[in-house]
Amino acid sequence: MTDITAAGVFTLGDRTVGRMGYGAMQLAGPGVFGPPKDHDAAIAVLRAAVAAGVDHIDTSDFYGPHVTNQLIREALHPYPDGLTIVTKVGGKRGPDASWNPAQTPPELTQAVHDNLRNLAIDAVDVVNLRVMGAGMAPSEASIAERFGALAELRRQGLIRHLGLSNATAAQVEEARTIAPVVCVQNYYNLAHRDDDALIDDLAAKGIAYVPFFPLGGFSPLQSSTLTEVATRLGATPLQVALAWLLRRAPNILLIPGTSSLAHLRENLAAAKLTLPDDALAELGAIA
Repeated sequence: MTDITAAGVFTLGDRTVGRMGYGAMQLAGPGVFGPPKDHDAAIAVLRAAVAAGVDHIDTSDFYGPHVTNQLIREALHPYPDGLTIVTKVGGKRGPDASWNPAQTPPELTQAVHDNLRNLAIDAVDVVNLRVMGAGMAPSEASIAERFGALAELRRQGLIRHLGLSNATAAQVEEARTIAPVVCVQNYYNLAHRDDDALIDDLAAKGIAYVPFFPLGGFSPLQSSTLTEVATRLGATPLQVALAWLLRRAPNILLIPGTSSLAHLRENLAAAKLTLPDDALAELGAIA
């Protein structure tokens, strides 16, 4: 497996993690609902990621629901020293596989306990509050009550660090008046760059930025420029897209997800991909 140390490291609270991590969402069944299509393959991917040096795994108990956390526990518990597991709360799944908000303090508290139980841990390393908006777009509203409920669980010792997901710059600042924020996880990639200013501001504050759907998510990135650059470099378009994110800012932590060992290797190989200045200029013009 590829040496991912070339990607470098950044801090998550009191932890230092490699910038090339892994997102567990795709381990659940189709539509991120139900059991995996291949249970043994899911276990193998998790173990291979950690064996390759991944020490930052992103998950949520509403993936499945419960499925990805149970797979993580089966594959990796007792967890190796240095492994940081980041989860998110604020949503739930309906019996029809719908994605629904679960944003009240009692719901958020229950979600944290669900993560603790299914991961078989006493405290979650990082919990992100997922702010529910319209699709991938953040919704500008006060998060004081919601974030305050998680801050109380942090004071109780059930959460070590707090973050936000799908949040605006104003919400980040509001949250920081309540408790320290160690990361922000928003929709961002080569073609969707609304958070450019936020990323730079967070970098100046030492706060990690974790782009979800770094490869486009359910609609993979497609760009003739991206394809042309990848061809010149002898890489895949998705590797180039990940390498660009690593070059974009030092506080960006990647969590590309897959349920395939082959795709895992491809994603991790982006850690060593060097983008020359002309390629960076071409890629920067895509958005």
